Amino acid sequence: MKAVLEDITQRKGSDSFVAYSFEMPFFEFRWHYHPEYELTLITEGKGNRIVGDSHEGFAAGDLVLLGSGLPHTWAGKQQRNKKNSAVVIQFSEAFISKFTALPEGGAIRKMLENAAKGFAFPNAPALLRSNIEALPEREGIAKVIALLEILHTLSEEMGIPLSNLNYAPVGNVVNENRINKICGYIQQHADEQITLEQVAGLVHLSKSAFCKLFKRMVKINFSDYINEIRIANSCQLLLESDKTVREIAMQAGFESLTYFNRVFLKKKGLTPMAFRKQFLLQ
Repeated sequence: MKAVLEDITQRKGSDSFVAYSFEMPFFEFRWHYHPEYELTLITEGKGNRIVGDSHEGFAAGDLVLLGSGLPHTWAGKQQRNKKNSAVVIQFSEAFISKFTALPEGGAIRKMLENAAKGFAFPNAPALLRSNIEALPEREGIAKVIALLEILHTLSEEMGIPLSNLNYAPVGNVVNENRINKICGYIQQHADEQITLEQVAGLVHLSKSAFCKLFKRMVKINFSDYINEIRIANSCQLLLESDKTVREIAMQAGFESLTYFNRVFLKKKGLTPMAFRKQFLLQ
């Protein structure tokens, strides 16, 4: 999938790095990348997190470190009386290298070198998350020191690698906009029946031209991508509700329980019931 290059220069202004919090009705699909490292903490909301070729559900507390140039997006559906919010920290190699070049910065340097495919930190301590939430309000040298303390603490945590692929994004504005429109639509309507004709019509392409474009840019075919999103949604339902597997399969958009079980096993390596038991025990 080709991603849009994000330029953070304006947001950064005269500061050494960017740290901001924001709130919106829902996280809108916006597949993008930037040369800066990024640390994102979801403070409210849920949906799907896509980092490289990793498709997973997210909820409040989701904490992810992204390497330079790694395409990503968080996306969800608008829900009545629900809000979504996050804290985002972005910093350049030129800035952080001044500190990682020091002997005391070795652990941070190693973590950032290994972040090319992204890390999730599901077990990050509450104090670390609180410090991240407080960072946008800090000023001056205290803000820089606080970031270094956050990164040092993070370097001592066990991160879970995300993407399996290395990315070198190449810009193509027309196709980038097409893919963002298509994938945004899928995020909003994954629990409904979605036809090839519908999505091809969104970007004014024939079915065959659409399939070729989608496979070339997203690296998987259209139906497999929809299944990725539906399985991520079903995982959340398995962990957050006591609904039956059949009910969850239907709610996630699968028309057949048998097909749902087969796709789930292929993508997760275990059955829906085994997934629920394993993660609830953890």
